[in-house]
Amino acid sequence: MYTIGKLARKFQLSRTTLLYYDSIDLLKPSSRTESRYRQYSEDDARRLGQVCRYRQAGLSLEEIKKVLDSPEDNLTQTLERRLDELNDDIKRLRDQQRFILGILKSSRSYRHIKVMNVNTWKSLLEASGFSEEDMQRWHVDFERLAPEKHREFLEFLCIPDEEIEQIRAWARSR
Repeated sequence: MYTIGKLARKFQLSRTTLLYYDSIDLLKPSSRTESRYRQYSEDDARRLGQVCRYRQAGLSLEEIKKVLDSPEDNLTQTLERRLDELNDDIKRLRDQQRFILGILKSSRSYRHIKVMNVNTWKSLLEASGFSEEDMQRWHVDFERLAPEKHREFLEFLCIPDEEIEQIRAWARSR
């Protein structure tokens, strides 16, 4: 059995957090001592471990409670919904990056992007032995075979909309 303090330390949480989880029926202690102190079992500790994992995935406490108190397929649906939310957030943030880069209009600004961008992509292709002609052929083939995916990829690289349209028009004309 765990006291509230020991369980909190085990999961690097505050005692207050566990009291709150108790108040919202997310994690109830299995028993209490004669002095009314909370006691948590190994099952309670496993449940708290799940709570911590799902919090790390960005689920709300309400969603976690529903997942833990319902069948397994609810977990899949909840996590798929969370992935969709994350994808929407990432797209919104990437759009903001592209907007800011469009305002700054400086290749120097791309250094501030900590994920894939046009400069990183180009250097990877060059390191793989792609010539300028190979890269151009790649764009032409991508635009011909999967035009929407080509556009999405160019957006992913934080290329401004105007430049994306120029690249795509050029690739279509080849």
